[in-house]
Formats: sequence, C-alpha cells, structure tokens
Amino acid sequence: MNLSSKIIQRIKELWEHKIFRYALILHSFYFILSIILFFAYYQEKNDFIIFYKVGNIFINDIENLYNQPYYLWDFRYLPLSALFFIPFSILNFQVAFVIFNFCNLILNFLICIILFKIIMLIRNENHEKDDKRIILYISIYLMGLPHVLNYIYGQINLYITFFILLSLYIFLKYDEFKWQLIGSIFLGISIIIKPTAFFLIPFLIILNFDLERKKLSFNFFKSAIRIIGVIIPVLLNFIVFLLYPTIWEGFLDTNFTGSNPIALNFSFSITKLITNFCYFYNIPFNQIFVLLGVIGILGGLGFIIFIIKRFEKDSIIYGYAFGIIIMLLVYFDSWDHHLLNLTPILILIIFNLPRESKVTGSIKLSLFFFNFFDLAFVGIWYLIYPLFPYNFTPTFFLILTFYGISKYCLFKQHNRKMEA
Repeated sequence: MNLSSKIIQRIKELWEHKIFRYALILHSFYFILSIILFFAYYQEKNDFIIFYKVGNIFINDIENLYNQPYYLWDFRYLPLSALFFIPFSILNFQVAFVIFNFCNLILNFLICIILFKIIMLIRNENHEKDDKRIILYISIYLMGLPHVLNYIYGQINLYITFFILLSLYIFLKYDEFKWQLIGSIFLGISIIIKPTAFFLIPFLIILNFDLERKKLSFNFFKSAIRIIGVIIPVLLNFIVFLLYPTIWEGFLDTNFTGSNPIALNFSFSITKLITNFCYFYNIPFNQIFVLLGVIGILGGLGFIIFIIKRFEKDSIIYGYAFGIIIMLLVYFDSWDHHLLNLTPILILIIFNLPRESKVTGSIKLSLFFFNFFDLAFVGIWYLIYPLFPYNFTPTFFLILTFYGISKYCLFKQHNRKMEA
C-alpha cells in the first residue's frame, strides 16, 4: 500500500469516530468564519497587518523595524522573525491573509499528527492500548476556542506550536547527539518567530539532584548540544542588532522599557495583574523590576523543582510545560490564543501520567478551561475593567497547572501511582 492509500485509509478510520467528525466540522467552521469576518470586518483590525508590513519594512527600511507608528499595534518580536513574513508581504494583502490562514489550517493537522506520534511514545503503561482516547483528546484540541481568535487575528501561534512539538518529538525519539542538535535548532527557530519558548531553554539541561542520596547527575555533553542548538538561531539576531543599533533600542523599548508594557489590558500574566493594579491605583512602579521579580520567583521555583524531580523518563515533557507556563505567567502580554502553545503539552502530560493519578484531574480541569471557557473572561474583562481591570481566572488555572506538575515531579517513585 503506497503512502496516499495509507493516508486515505487512515482518514476513513478516523471519520468513523463521531467526536472526530464533529471536531473536523467545527474546526473547518472556525477557519471559514475567520475568512468571512476578515473580509466583512477585520481587514484593518487584525494582527496579520503587522506581520504583513514587517516583511516589507525589513527589506526596504530596516532601521524603522520597531518604529511603532508604522503599525496598528506594536511589533515586538526578534528582527529575524521578519524574514518569515517576506513571502506574504510581496502578495496582495487579502490574498496573503487567506494563504497565511490556510497554512495555519495545514499546520493544525500536522500538529495533530505529531501529537499522536508523541503520545504513542510516552503513553503510560496503564492507559488503554487502543487509540480511541487519543483521538478524543486530539479532537478536543481541534475544537478549542482559542483557534477562533488565532484564525481571525491571523496570528502565528500554530507555527510556534508546530516547532515546539517537532523538537519535543525529536528529543524523545532519538538519543543521538546530531538529533539532539537538530531538535534544539527547531526550538530556536520557534523562538525567532515568537519567543514563547524562551523560558524553556533552562529546562533543556539534563540535570538532576537526588535528595535522598544527595547525588547530583549532569549530562554535560547532551545539555551543551541542546543549549548550543537553541541559542544559535537566537544569537543570529544580534548580528542585526550590531549592524543597526537603533533596532536594539527599539526592541528594548517595545518589549520592556517603553509605555506599551504598562498599558492597561486583559493579559492574564501575574506581571500584568501587578502592573494593572499599580496603574489603576496610581501607585509608582518600575515594570522591569516587576518583571524580574516574577521571573525570579516563578522561574527559580520551577527550575529547582525540575532539578529535584523524582523521575527521569520522559521528564522533558514537564520541562516544556514549566517553560511555557512560566512565560505565560511572567511576560507582560499573555493572550488567549497563546494557550494554543500550552494545551497540546497538557494533553501529553495527561497521557504520560498514571491513569489513576490525582494530578490528572487538575490538568484536565485546566485543559478544558483554556480550551472552552477562557475566551468568555475576555468579554467579562471588557465589561468590568473600568471598575476591576484584572483578568485573573486564567492566571488561577495556570498556577493550578504549575502546582499539579510540581506535585507530580516531587513525589517518590514508589508512591507515584497512589499519590500522584
């Protein structure tokens, strides 16, 4: 049987699952709705306008890359991310948006394939051996409401999710140094496009401290290869910064030191909740100190827990979860569509945890909230923000997820099935 026949056969098998049919139909509706709304209402009010302009500015006027009056909203990513958008910038804007979103649609199905393959690698032995439950959770992912905003805004989160999962699959599947390097380069590419996975970098280090035996283990060579691989793509941006110092100043101002990071909005990060509070009550504050403080507490706590974890097998999945959760909790602007980077990792954790694990309950609860209910709290924020400008409910579920993963990491191995 050739490849095309296998694909057709597999699609027929999946179509027999009612939940998958519903998911496919609903997801197709999200995609079609985004195209209709774009032409009807959002041609002048979406994030894709920024990406479309960036490609052209990078080619013709690179020193104004972070000159924010050029954009509808701030462009805040690393300068080499603009290279990704150049092919779209040479097209008609409307055509570019449709092609871009069609690429998003294709990426979503590639993400589902990689997700399936990873689950087959890391599924706990006491889970069901058939793939019905896997199809259920992949269908849940496809039905997630954050996809609606991602399509309507013309956002790039699925490109990030694809590279994150591809790198994770390579790390889990292949142990050779060359593959570890390739996997980390893919992760570095995701950071260039959008730095969601930036705080994931420390969790690539293979380091463990056994509290009972007081023994430290450290795989220096594999850790070094991973760090080098992920850093190389990121460091290439500093060539641009060195050639054009004004770009470096613009990048810092847009992301950290300017007025935009302190603007009142519905971001659910802890940092934004603090700055919203200070802004609302006219309390003097320095956003950099707030950011560094939250990074120090959450990042330090997460990394320490990861180092003293009670298991090694498939632990990198939990490192990825820590890294993404920390980014969502600490950076100024964390939006609903960013959750598309986290929900596939939560699905992997559900399948890696023992079937009867108590931690699974909190992870499932967070997954369903992020997938189906978080968007409602954006609407609530808009209704009440003049009196109460805090979108804290998603923050609670991120902290709940952080706690659940931490709890599982710290349990003794022989008690994991009973206590986790």
